[in-house]
Amino acid sequence: MSEIHSSAVINPGATIGDDCEVGPYCVIGGNVTLGQGNRLHSHVVIDGHTEIGSGNEFFPFAAIGLKTQDLKWEGGTTWTRIGDRNTFRENVTVHSATSDGEVTVLGSDNHIMAYSHIAHNVLLGNHVILSNNGTLAGHVIVEDYAIVGGLSAVHQFCRLGKMSIIGGCSKVVSDVAPFMMVDGNPARTRAVNKVGLERNGITAAAQEALRQAYRLYFRKGLTTGNAVDSIRAEVPALPELEHFLAFVEAGDRGITR
Repeated sequence: MSEIHSSAVINPGATIGDDCEVGPYCVIGGNVTLGQGNRLHSHVVIDGHTEIGSGNEFFPFAAIGLKTQDLKWEGGTTWTRIGDRNTFRENVTVHSATSDGEVTVLGSDNHIMAYSHIAHNVLLGNHVILSNNGTLAGHVIVEDYAIVGGLSAVHQFCRLGKMSIIGGCSKVVSDVAPFMMVDGNPARTRAVNKVGLERNGITAAAQEALRQAYRLYFRKGLTTGNAVDSIRAEVPALPELEHFLAFVEAGDRGITR
């Protein structure tokens, strides 16, 4: 049985899974589905067509699944889908998508710290950390294990690569390559994310390959095509390197250099 505080306002159309805790003054809309074992502390609002998995924790004043702020909104049914075991700290906002049938997606095991904003149509992977006041504009894609530093802002349609890290107070207007560290306003790629690679068990051989790729791509002054050709010719073709190359060859916003 779920534990629901008497002051919570839950639309009869909502679906609440087993073993959920819904605290004081929470509001849950009629098109919301909560899986098992979710905890809403107090004053949490979850609305819109929102599907949430199991074991998530929502701290006071988090607002999830509400209408997009995008001025292109023209009505229709839009979705917010969230996986399992995520943490949403105080005053986090996650908005639904913009156009009929579209979706904002968050995976599992993410840690979203206070005052962070995840805008419409964002695709957020797994094990991602948004530090306090981290801001993702619309249509941003964030790959697994990426970290966004506090007070940083990511422009719409940017991609943040796997295990990348963005320093605090950064302004990101281009894609951030996987496994790299960026910082500054405007952001620049500073180094390989050595600590992140070590924490996530990346082998010494793969780390060295990524350091070689970093030097060729970011420090030699080569064009993107020439840098990719040089990396393929000189660096061992390990899985991490192939992911890096596939990422930098895709997308249309360019890579943060």
